[in-house]
Amino acid sequence: MPTTPSLRSCVWNGTPHGPAAHIRAESLHITLGDRHVLNGVDVTVSAGSRLAIVGDNGRGKTTLLHVLAGILTPDSGAVTRVGSLVLVKQDMATEGNRTVGDLIAEATARSRSALQELDGTSAALAAGYDAADAYSAALETATLLDAWDAERRVDIALAGLDACSDRDRILSTLSVGQRYRVRLAVALGSAPELLLLDEPTNHLDAAGLSFLTERLQNHPGGLALVSHDRALLHDVATSFLDLDPTRDGLPRTYAGGYQGWIKGRQRERVTWEQDHAAQVAQHADLTRAAAEARSRLSQGGWRPDKGTGKHQRATRAAGVVQAFNRRVEDLERHEIDVPKPPLRLAWPTSSARPGHSIVNASMLTVEDRLATPVSVDVSGGDRLVVTGPNGAGKSTLLAVLGRRLDPSTGQLRVNPGAHIALLSQEVPDWDHSSPAHVAYETHLAKHGRRCQAPSLVSLGLLEASSRRTPVGRLSQGQQRRLHLALCLAQDPDLLLLDEPTNHLSSSLVDDITTELLHTSCAVVVATHDRQMLSDLADWPHLNLDPKDLP
Repeated sequence: MPTTPSLRSCVWNGTPHGPAAHIRAESLHITLGDRHVLNGVDVTVSAGSRLAIVGDNGRGKTTLLHVLAGILTPDSGAVTRVGSLVLVKQDMATEGNRTVGDLIAEATARSRSALQELDGTSAALAAGYDAADAYSAALETATLLDAWDAERRVDIALAGLDACSDRDRILSTLSVGQRYRVRLAVALGSAPELLLLDEPTNHLDAAGLSFLTERLQNHPGGLALVSHDRALLHDVATSFLDLDPTRDGLPRTYAGGYQGWIKGRQRERVTWEQDHAAQVAQHADLTRAAAEARSRLSQGGWRPDKGTGKHQRATRAAGVVQAFNRRVEDLERHEIDVPKPPLRLAWPTSSARPGHSIVNASMLTVEDRLATPVSVDVSGGDRLVVTGPNGAGKSTLLAVLGRRLDPSTGQLRVNPGAHIALLSQEVPDWDHSSPAHVAYETHLAKHGRRCQAPSLVSLGLLEASSRRTPVGRLSQGQQRRLHLALCLAQDPDLLLLDEPTNHLSSSLVDDITTELLHTSCAVVVATHDRQMLSDLADWPHLNLDPKDLP
């Protein structure tokens, strides 16, 4: 079993080695219970690396980062590390009474020590001692660390991420977001040769995201990151290690940046699906041939014409038996050795009619949640992106349009024949002890869609093995997929999506975005996701920032 990782949210390891710094992992395996979390992973992070570790929730991305950092030991495989590295984890341990200053001191300790060593050897030389070699070594270390600029780099990063710079502030008194920004800023400012980041865009605003992107692009050493932020992956990563299932069970590495990953994965997926389909079809043909041979044998379909001699009848009978045996042998020899490919999103065809009025909202407000009056009209086929800062009322507006919440003032008219589906950020009110397929069918029955709705598995959002899993035991990503399946199965005239990228893999979000561009139903999206905003840049936008509303 793998060892337990460190509780610290930032981990500093190693001594500087300049361009020779690297992490090399070979044939990593980790099993938790009966599940292979990592299976045969080979990866190298060196100077100039810009590696994104991607895959669906639960595929072992964070586990791999911890193994690379040396705080988790794999069941088998080898890891070598040369050079200084920093890992910034997702968790927000408060670490007792440690202060911002303590964290900065820890990050700059090697730089201070290198300068002290340099001062000491310099003084020894000045005093006439034979310290030339020691001085040269100390100077090389200080230069590799750029030790003279350590504190300034940290202060620049703290300012760039709008993080607390008060050295006396106790970390536990900061909010989760503030603590994370301090840790990330200190890690960036420490200028490690190898930088490992787990979801680094969490808790950052637009200015912080811009600063982080620039720093990572210009990082002189190696970088490996786990992120669901597709814009960051677009802008920073040059290679991708994909931990999602493959036909041989081994992870794949793709070059060529984000587009190289997308195209490479799609090519391999198409080949996998075609090969599996061909084998299934061949097996079906062999099964059918064996059944036909059996039928001829059992029903006497080989019976000869009248007047045929006894010898000829016997010869014909033996031939039919031999044909049957050959068919059975062919079937037994044939094996489907290409595993079944994972699910692919199957967006159902919409029956929504363009141009028909769905919602007319005039001067809507909701007390304490949507202060500035908002007016919006939505007809069949319309598109709208709702933007604005946190607290501006984006989720509230979608809840009102979806008839989950009544407005305090204003008028709301909804076409009584229109079907509206809302993918909210909150989990629907379903029985968490019910299996996923029961929750799905029960929800659709309430909306009059049980008979004609597609099956849960056919939508390609939840594996067949998860159908009988109680909803409460599904991961956040699986619950989000189930919620989306419920929305799509209702065949809505209007689909309301509140932060639809939350808890979903980058590849699935790409597929969803493609479908949104082509579906005939009306769509209203509220999102902060930078890549989705870029992909939907041609759609009309409604900004709920009070200073921008009329």
